[in-house]
Amino acid sequence: MNAKVGGRAFVAVLFAVTMLFLAAQGSAEVKVPQIFGSNMVLQRDMPLPVWGWAEPGEAITVQYGDSTEKTTADAKGEWKVKLPAQKTGAPRTLTVACKDKTVQFENVLIGEVWFCSGQSNMEMGIHMCNDADPEVNNANYPDIRLFRVEHAVSGIPSLDCEAHWDICSPQTIKTGGWEGFSAAAYYFGREIHKTLGVPVGLIQSAWGGTRVEPWTPPVGFAEAPELKDLVAVIDQANQKYAEAMKPVFGDFQAWLTASEQAVAEGKLFPPCPPLPRHPLEPDLYGGHPDRPTVLYNSMVYPIAPFAIRGALWYQGESNLDDPLYAEKKAALINGWRKIWGEGEFPFYFVQIAPFNGYDDKGCANYGADALPMLWQEQLAVLDVPNTGMIGTYDITDLNDIHPKNKQDVGKRLALLALAKTYDKKDVVYSGPMYKSMDVKDGKAVLHFEHVGAGLVSRDEKPLSWFTIAGEDKQFVPAEAKIVGGTVVVSSEKVAQPAAVRFGWSKVAEPNLSNKDGLPALPFRTDKW
Repeated sequence: MNAKVGGRAFVAVLFAVTMLFLAAQGSAEVKVPQIFGSNMVLQRDMPLPVWGWAEPGEAITVQYGDSTEKTTADAKGEWKVKLPAQKTGAPRTLTVACKDKTVQFENVLIGEVWFCSGQSNMEMGIHMCNDADPEVNNANYPDIRLFRVEHAVSGIPSLDCEAHWDICSPQTIKTGGWEGFSAAAYYFGREIHKTLGVPVGLIQSAWGGTRVEPWTPPVGFAEAPELKDLVAVIDQANQKYAEAMKPVFGDFQAWLTASEQAVAEGKLFPPCPPLPRHPLEPDLYGGHPDRPTVLYNSMVYPIAPFAIRGALWYQGESNLDDPLYAEKKAALINGWRKIWGEGEFPFYFVQIAPFNGYDDKGCANYGADALPMLWQEQLAVLDVPNTGMIGTYDITDLNDIHPKNKQDVGKRLALLALAKTYDKKDVVYSGPMYKSMDVKDGKAVLHFEHVGAGLVSRDEKPLSWFTIAGEDKQFVPAEAKIVGGTVVVSSEKVAQPAAVRFGWSKVAEPNLSNKDGLPALPFRTDKW
């Protein structure tokens, strides 16, 4: 996006909306966003940004334990400090104070914080998944803290979100829409907590049925030449919004003045003049948030730059048949990393499960190959530094787009983090991944990475879901055998193999695995 982000008028609108928020909150008091609260977890071993709002020029003091930082609110009433990195220890109090107001947050821990986002399979609560009752009843983990962001949409960046921190318990884990806190996130956090023995904070910001574009910041799109059309859509929408604001801007400014007077006199605010809807926002009545940036603005922007260790992502179904999904997801990752300002933090995601309910006729780009091509797009995202993906086809349900085994999803994500982020050397974190193919004596010899303790058929039956083709590009079912650390693939119908595909179907549940229990990821050797 260009530096003007829709022009000067849009900047003026954003400033006015900021002032609206401050007026509504009572700017005479120091305020912080909802991501700061009692019972929260702050990220260990990392500088800790704390920010908020106050009267312009107000002196602000932030204290946590023995650490104190001071600053002054700027002309917009905004302020920010960075506390020095902290070690884990006993719960303490975070205090934010100005001349006339002190805000205290109790029972604050230092540990590991993960941002967990995506669509319905990330949002799916623990009470909707396997072994719901015993899992809920056993969810007594006072050092795991939960922060669930409520659904919201905005065409411009929101200053805050609706959420609060909870101590993990049988009561809090099942609270909220779609039957509780994210099961995938909780099982990940539980594994990290048990293995590392440190507090864990989980931030759930997910919305079922959403595409990747609404979650992506403008800066992410701006750095991807393939996505210039989306940049234009955002710019045009911002310009239209700025133009629509011009006729009401005077009334809005007058309302701000009247509101400030009401605050000073202890009276109710006057009615706010009606403001136009941003063009990127869905219609008030039943619209779905599928336009670029509208969930980033409302459900991600208010969280950043709260210090996190990394992000988990479980999404892709709504971008089925999207030939630019890899570029869009890379834009999401790179954009988040820029707005957080922590460098290339870990980003781990879940391969979408096979499901026989996908409509091939609705897939104009790939037809019956739509899901395998999405898997290929997901694999391509692994070229982005410090990313990782887990496979799921062995823990799925072909008749349910929302597989209920989220325990293994969380555990596998945790394996990625333990090995790649926390440097646990003895952890096998991936199933076999295709590396290369040789052709010898009329057979294709496949080589793999991440074989762990060795290749195996997980059900002890002949290897399944391999196909092979010659130069005619006609794939036929193939015989596949494990030979040492390789798989040898052949068919009497193909004298000279040119390509092999594995698990290349929306209903594929292959049995190739490593002895560590992690499934081989679907692949194709061709680029046809």
